[in-house]
Order: sequence, then C-alpha cells, then structure tokens
Amino acid sequence: MALIALAADKGSPGVTTAAVALAAVWPRRVLLAETDPAGGDLVYRSAAAHGGPLNPNTGMLSIAATARRGLVPDQLWDHVQPLSGGLEVLVGLGNAEQAAGLAGLWPTLGHSFASLAESPHAAADVIADCGRIAGDTPVVDLFPHAALVLLISRTEPEAIARVRDRAAALGNKLHGGQRGVATMGNPMIGVVLVADTNNAAKIAGQVNDMLVHAQTGARVVGTIADDPAGADQLAGRKRGRLDKSLLIRSARKVTADLYQQYGAAWSVPTQAQHGQPLGQMNGHAEAGR
Repeated sequence: MALIALAADKGSPGVTTAAVALAAVWPRRVLLAETDPAGGDLVYRSAAAHGGPLNPNTGMLSIAATARRGLVPDQLWDHVQPLSGGLEVLVGLGNAEQAAGLAGLWPTLGHSFASLAESPHAAADVIADCGRIAGDTPVVDLFPHAALVLLISRTEPEAIARVRDRAAALGNKLHGGQRGVATMGNPMIGVVLVADTNNAAKIAGQVNDMLVHAQTGARVVGTIADDPAGADQLAGRKRGRLDKSLLIRSARKVTADLYQQYGAAWSVPTQAQHGQPLGQMNGHAEAGR
C-alpha cells in the first residue's frame, strides 16, 4: 500500500502546491485527495479535463454519504474528477463547516486510501493533501494508515522550530512515545523543505541534524524549490514549460529519492504501474502554455 499524507504545522508553506507537484510526477498511477478539513483549493485554482470548472459537490463531500454505508477502495473512483492535465483528483470540502459530515469517517477513508494500491481493478497510490494540522484536527486519523507522513515547511527559523516540535509531537502520537532515529516507527515521518535552490542542500542538512539531535524520529527527505513562477504554471495561472520549472525538477528528485529508499516496501500489483504521471505532468505543461 502507499498512502502518502502531506501536512503542515502553521501558516501557508505550500502543502497543496507540493502535493500537486509530487502527484504530477509520481512514477505510478496516483490519486490526489484533498483531505484538509478546512476545505480544498483545487476547485478554485484548477480546471477540469472538459475545460470547465471542477464540480465542488463531487469529491470529499459526496464520498461522505457513501462511506457511512461502508467503503470499498474502488468506490473512490466514483467521486474522482480529472484535471485538465489528466491528474485524477478527489476534490476537497468547500468549507470547514462541511467537515462535520465526515465525523468518525476518517479512519475508514484512511484504510480505503491505503488499500487502493492493492485493488485488482484500478490500483493507485494516494497522495493526501491534509492541510494544516494542530490540536485535535480529525485528519490525523488518516495517518496511522499512511506509509509516509510528510511535513511541509519553509526555512525561516520559526518555521523550522515549529516543524521540529510538530514532528516530535506527531511521532509521540503515532509511535506510542518512542523517540529517536533507532526507533523510527510506521508511518515514517519525513520533512520536505520549501527552499531556495541555491542553499537547499545546506539547509536540509542542518535541519536534518536538528531533527536527529532533538530525537524527533523524523528526518528531512527532500526539498521542493521555492518557485512562485512554477507554482503559477502548475495552477494554470501562468504560461510556460512546466516540465522545465525548478518546482517540477525538484519534485522529480524528491519522488525519485523516496522510491529509491522506500519503493520496495510499497508493493503494488503490476497493473498499477501505468507510467501515467509523466503524461499528467506534460498535460499540465501544455495547458500552461
């Protein structure tokens, strides 16, 4: 199975942009799920495959009624919409008030997301954009079902301090109080930094040392380029060769590194390996020209 959950501690470090970028270059078929209880963004920033707007009522909102009667992983596809570039998306809630309709269903969703990779009919990994996590936000009930939880952070000192503390708290919650690199549990907690490419490697090393020293049980798994122009291209707000952008090039490296280290553990039926994400990314690039 492979459910990859992306989240942030505070502010707007670019969780949705990172989720879309990683999904666009994911090396197997992938479903991008907007699971932020505060509401999704793609319905406002992306066009559907037919050229019109995405339907805000088909996605997390429509799946709530289905999940209350039990949810088979393949049923997720009944609530999915393709973006103009081909990326398959489970559109998020319209606002925080609608999250009440998913009360108690987050573990069910987490299990279905994780099990989708094992479907004999339409297998796919799931990248979940969980938004900001703090306090008792219910989306953390997805995390025990994930193969990997990625905390997205910028590199300002206060952001790094927050992601350190959030990683430690999350590790305590998910791993039963065990701390330290030697006792890293499942799901693994990784940190992805949104950084200037000129000093990304240096900052990643420094932050990783800090995470290890603080015995958070987390480590830096990669960096995404701080590339506003690329983010605008990805969202369809700006024309250009998206596949040449720093954003997509850095996302490719993150996915390649993740698969080199953990791909063998994410056993998936051969039918899932369609090689579709490259086409999805190129579709986004074409749409942005």
